[in-house]
Amino acid sequence: MTITLHHGDIPANLSFGDCVAIDTESMGLNWDRDRLCLVQLSSGDGNAHLVKFALNDYGAPNLKKLLADPKVIKLFHFARADLATLKHHLGVMPAPVYCTKIASVLVRTFSDRHGLKDLTRDLIGVDLSKEQQTSDWGSPTLSQDQMTYAASDVLHLHKLKAKLDDMLAREGRAQLAKDIMAFLPTRCELDLAGWRDVDVFAHRPLRKPD
Repeated sequence: MTITLHHGDIPANLSFGDCVAIDTESMGLNWDRDRLCLVQLSSGDGNAHLVKFALNDYGAPNLKKLLADPKVIKLFHFARADLATLKHHLGVMPAPVYCTKIASVLVRTFSDRHGLKDLTRDLIGVDLSKEQQTSDWGSPTLSQDQMTYAASDVLHLHKLKAKLDDMLAREGRAQLAKDIMAFLPTRCELDLAGWRDVDVFAHRPLRKPD
């Protein structure tokens, strides 16, 4: 495994093929408050590229071009959070997208465990460490442990997608998954526009104050 750290953007000549695994690390879970610190990418070849951002420096034209490329699938686990973070900070809504968590919820109905650690253990026999999950991603220098943790979140997504796609096809839910994932960017636009905690499809989506 090779982990390559870039500052501010990926090189213009770097290719990830037709499907790139992506994850993000921020200072917290609120994209309005907490800045994006790191974007991790992998083509599924066992190597990872990390893009570290300086404070409020989100130019990254090469990364933005990749995120917007309609010919490249952007592969996430729990895409909803990452899509909103990327759109808020980089100004680009990634598409088309695939979410391994959504695929798992649709097809692994025998389980209520759909976290990345659960999927890698159950589907491909890999036990991920989450020790660095809450570390300081805004630090000027990342430790080797931080970089290894960040890379691990994208290195296995292609294998998980392949397993989940087989299960979706077997259970007759592949088209349903495809349609849901096509809607994901719109769901994230709703999040960003203020409907994060509102089910707009519900009969009574808004609750009146007590």
